[in-house]
Amino acid sequence: MLIARSAALFALAAVLEIGGAWLVWQGVRDHKGWAWIGAGVVALGLYGFVATLQPQGDFARVLAAYGGVFVAGSIAWGMVADGYRPDRWDVVGALVCLAGMAVIMYVPRGR
Repeated sequence: MLIARSAALFALAAVLEIGGAWLVWQGVRDHKGWAWIGAGVVALGLYGFVATLQPQGDFARVLAAYGGVFVAGSIAWGMVADGYRPDRWDVVGALVCLAGMAVIMYVPRGR
């Protein structure tokens, strides 16, 4: 159950961070205006809060593991939102990052 909760929090964090960055990008680079930028800033702030809800208590471990989710999520976001077409090396790289995330977060440790 803890792994499912953690994975759901990582997914929510990815939507907020990647979505927030995308909104800022749209507002600035595609000239969609301050409303898009403001919504992006709010989403990025919410991402920071969601990261604190992880059951694992080590900041470094949570943020390092989240990096793998961010990489894979960014490729997925680009595919859905911008029509990005990843090549096989993008996919392999994202899978390696997710495997690293799983090792960092979910391998049993004897403390």
